[in-house]
Amino acid sequence: MKVELTKQGEICILKTIGRLDASNAKEFKDKFQSYLAESVYFVMDFSEMDFIDSTGLGAIISSLRKVTEMDGDIYIANLQDKPRILFEITRAYKIFEVFDDVETAIQALKNEI
Repeated sequence: MKVELTKQGEICILKTIGRLDASNAKEFKDKFQSYLAESVYFVMDFSEMDFIDSTGLGAIISSLRKVTEMDGDIYIANLQDKPRILFEITRAYKIFEVFDDVETAIQALKNEI
């Protein structure tokens, strides 16, 4: 797993590349914690995330919990087929705003800020 951070105004875009699973979920949470110094508004771009398991989803939910405690939010963009299945099975799409592309997610988040 690789995570790339870019900023657009006060919104951070986190692009997760590869797998997010039990082997690297803690690393993801630790990286995310360090990004909270940058912003509390995030769009997670999963266009290059090809797999996520329940532990990886737990890391994302843990990240959402942290930002909501700080009056921030996380939007999800570009869910691929396999990760989308986990979001549907677990109904995670009910706790995250999910968008087809990053630009739409950014615009929606700007409207909420």
